[in-house]
Formats: sequence, structure tokens, C-alpha cells
Amino acid sequence: MVNDLKTYFQTEDGVVKAVDGITFTLAKGETLGIVGESGSGKSVTNLSIMRLIPEPPGKIVNGDIRFDGIDVRALSIDDVRRIRGKRMAMIFQDPMTSLNPFLKISTQLMEVTELHLGHTKEQARRHAIKMLETVGIPDAKNRIDGYPHEFSGGMRQRVMIAMALSCDPELLIADEPTTALDVTIQAQILELIKDLKARMGTSVILITHDLGVVAGMTNKIIVMYAGKVFEQAPTRELFATPANPYTKGLLKSVPDPAHEEGTELYQIPGLPPDVAHLPPGCPFSPRCERAENVCHREFPPFVQINENHWSLCHFAKEVYAESMRERTAPNVTEAQIELNPLA
Repeated sequence: MVNDLKTYFQTEDGVVKAVDGITFTLAKGETLGIVGESGSGKSVTNLSIMRLIPEPPGKIVNGDIRFDGIDVRALSIDDVRRIRGKRMAMIFQDPMTSLNPFLKISTQLMEVTELHLGHTKEQARRHAIKMLETVGIPDAKNRIDGYPHEFSGGMRQRVMIAMALSCDPELLIADEPTTALDVTIQAQILELIKDLKARMGTSVILITHDLGVVAGMTNKIIVMYAGKVFEQAPTRELFATPANPYTKGLLKSVPDPAHEEGTELYQIPGLPPDVAHLPPGCPFSPRCERAENVCHREFPPFVQINENHWSLCHFAKEVYAESMRERTAPNVTEAQIELNPLA
């Protein structure tokens, strides 16, 4: 459970509120998708959960982070290290900066199970080779003693995934896990995560820009913008009836193969805001196509649409009603509404 999490960074331009009041719960075996444009606070949210925010310049200034009843914020660094990598693991976004360029892949993979599972060097090596084979590294027995620069970007990403899955974690945070992978390997990695979830009851937080991936992998979705949750709903419901103009913009930006050739791809106008200097009112109002005067003056309320659906918008219920009408329009098919979300 994460409750009212706030992570700020002190910079020369002022305080950057990278994460500003995030709340969500994740049950055992559930998969939560977090989506939003770059700079919306997705990765910082999960680095905060893992207690990996560099201090300074960053600081978790408020909020509860509870993992299986454990108050993660109250743990000492040594206690955090005992569960980080074993019970909770993270697939980082950039494998080139996450892997130590001076150490062999074998050294970096083996130390995880030696530390957390008590493996001997021989056991750790066998397990590391098995994990590399599991994530699709060819000739793993010989490649394991290579250095990171001897692997392609996609193969380094698979090494990071193998490292994260080595101890069968109870919580897996996957930050763009399929970046730089071709579609075949991408499908294999997603199946691997699904298998871990089914076999171990692992809870998964999936951060991605690919709405097709979250549609097929997640139970519920959080849409982030400017460090805040803009919409939160079960996956199928969010795709079918979004209640926030920003979410609708993201969904409209997904390429539709049914569009005629030459149709211009929709894009949300403008650029994401500078979170150190947010505009008054709603942070999305300068880019929002349905913004009114109140949107530029007052910060929007977090409106409850139904039991599990919330939206940060002055006109959330009106946007939801529009989505309901669009869903029932004669020219809208079920295939257009959903991207194969989890049942």
C-alpha cells in the first residue's frame, strides 16, 4: 500500500514535486499499470517504493509505503537491502547504467542469489545460467562471463530481467521492461512475468508507454501527469470509459490500424509542464481541449465515478458520460473499445 506519497527534489530552479500525493493499493497476485508521458513521475514513484531516491537532492517528504505489513520508510538501510532484490525487485529502465561496466555478467547475477538465497558459487553460477536461458540469451554458458558492453541493448535488458527474477520476488516493479526488445522477445518477457505471477502469486507494477501492453497485462491502471494521479480505474473500464481528458488524449494517440492511409496520427497539443513551475489551477489545463475558466483558476477535485474509478478533473462526470455515449455509438465496435484487457 502506498498512501499520500510525496517525493520532492531540491534544484537550482526550486523544489520539483516529482511525486505529489500518490495513493494506491496492490493485492497479492495483482498487476498494476502506471502510464503517462515522460516526466509524469512514474519512475520516481517506484524508486521511492524501493528506497532508491538519492538524498540529496531528492527526499521522500511524506507518505506511507507498506509492503506485507512492513513500514518500508521506517526501515534502516541494512534492513531495506535484506528485502530489496529478494522479496521486492525492480527491472530498471536503462540497463546500460544499471549494470556495472567493470564486472562480468556472471559476477553481477551470482551475487544476488549468494546474498539472498545463500547459494554457493557453484549453485549461483548454475542458477544464473538457467536465468539467462529463461530470458532468451543464446549460448548462456559461454556468454555469462562477458561484460555488459559485449551485449546488445536488448540482451542487456534481458540480463536485468534475469537479475530481477532470480529470487522469485513477491513484488516485481518493471520499469519499461520491454524497451529495446523486438516484438518476439517482448512477448516472451511478458509471458515470463505472467508465469511468475501465476506460479508465485507475485504482485507486479508495470510502468510503460505502451497502452497495448498494459491492456493485456494489468488488472487496474493509474494514469499520472505532473506528479499526480489523474485517473485510476480497472483496466477494462478505463479503456472503455475514460473519465479524464488527459486519458482520452493518450488513448486517441494510439495508432489505429483501421484508419485510412494518410490519416494524421492524433497527438495531445503542447508539452508536459515544468513541475518546478506548475501553472495555477489544473496542470493539464493549458493543453486541455475542453478546459474552462475554472480549470485555469482552481486545482481540480479527485472525483469518484464509481467504487473503483476516480478522476482528477472539474468535469470528470461529464467526460465519463461522453465516453459512455461514444461507447454505445453505432459505429463503435467492441474491438475499438478494448485492447484485449485481462478478464
